[in-house]
Amino acid sequence: MIIFCPNMDEPYRDQQMKEMDKTFRAILERRRSIRRYLPEQVPDEVIKRCIEAAILAPSSSNLQLWEYYHVKSPAKKEALVKACMSQPAAKTAPNLIVVVTRHDYWKQRCDANLDFARKVAWEEPDDKPIRASTYFTKTIPTLYFDFLGIFGFFKMIFSFFVGLRRPMFREVRAGQVLTMSHKSVGLGAVTLMYALGAEGYDSCPMEGMDSRRIRKLLDLPKGAKINMVISCGKRADGGVYGPRFRLPVKDVFFEV
Repeated sequence: MIIFCPNMDEPYRDQQMKEMDKTFRAILERRRSIRRYLPEQVPDEVIKRCIEAAILAPSSSNLQLWEYYHVKSPAKKEALVKACMSQPAAKTAPNLIVVVTRHDYWKQRCDANLDFARKVAWEEPDDKPIRASTYFTKTIPTLYFDFLGIFGFFKMIFSFFVGLRRPMFREVRAGQVLTMSHKSVGLGAVTLMYALGAEGYDSCPMEGMDSRRIRKLLDLPKGAKINMVISCGKRADGGVYGPRFRLPVKDVFFEV
């Protein structure tokens, strides 16, 4: 385990940072989407550690609109495999985790942030608690609340005209805000997969699925959205479908 201490000697700290970079790069390079697994189960304690890592992922406005369901019931797991089109990545996986976007929980998570802001002991005498209160009682509710798309339409008109005079947030309609929630939850899912890799296990994110059946299987309300299903375990021979293909950096990275 690499421990980083900000007060350590500079040469030693630089060496540890280099070792951390090598470790992270190794995890990045090793990660592939695995389609066939060995039957060995991922221990529950490993799953829990990886979930603990996943919830450290960045989250828009710190709303943390995610939930993770480790499906352990044999009957539910069988049904989940079918809902994932019985693809090999699901069918051969010893463990399946459903990643859920709880966009419908925005108010509860907003209140939790507000409670934290009110309870935390701020070191410096500034207006942080006031700004946090305004943000979580006015800004977020204005952005997330909608009714049949009506408020979203008026918010779009408002942002358009304000945007003529100054920079303005434009993604204000219900579908756009939901997409924003999915993006944050996706960051947690990526962190989960890299955490599994750090523990020596493999994974595969699956979006080819019947989200309605999965929501029913987990007894979730309509407001909950299935983000993806992640299979995990130890890769079997033939679990990687061919060499990795990535576009060259020059095609996707630009300096302006």
